[in-house]
Amino acid sequence: MSENYKEIVRKVDASFAENRMEDFLSLCAEDVEWKMVGDTTKKGKDSIREWMSSMGEGMEPPKVSAKNIIAEGETVAAYGEMTMKNEKGEIDNYEYCDIYRFENDKIAELSSYVIKVKQ
Repeated sequence: MSENYKEIVRKVDASFAENRMEDFLSLCAEDVEWKMVGDTTKKGKDSIREWMSSMGEGMEPPKVSAKNIIAEGETVAAYGEMTMKNEKGEIDNYEYCDIYRFENDKIAELSSYVIKVKQ
């Protein structure tokens, strides 16, 4: 099962890279909880959809490069590097770690730790 969950995480990364929010949400349970550690927590697909939509039309999606994906039981951790354009149109660099918990082959919880890399 762990390999299946790792593949789902790869699909999550691809959906963000291609700005396909509904593809990401299709991998989630209806009552999914997404915690952006140190920032906000969203519960449920509708809340996540609304939050992601509020980030602005035409916003360029983040570019994610996972260094490793580790799976054990119902939990998967993925970490790596990410770049995003800021409000000035400049590229900011980040390092991230996403921790997923699965139920019935769907993402039930996601905790995202994102740190801006000082340049």
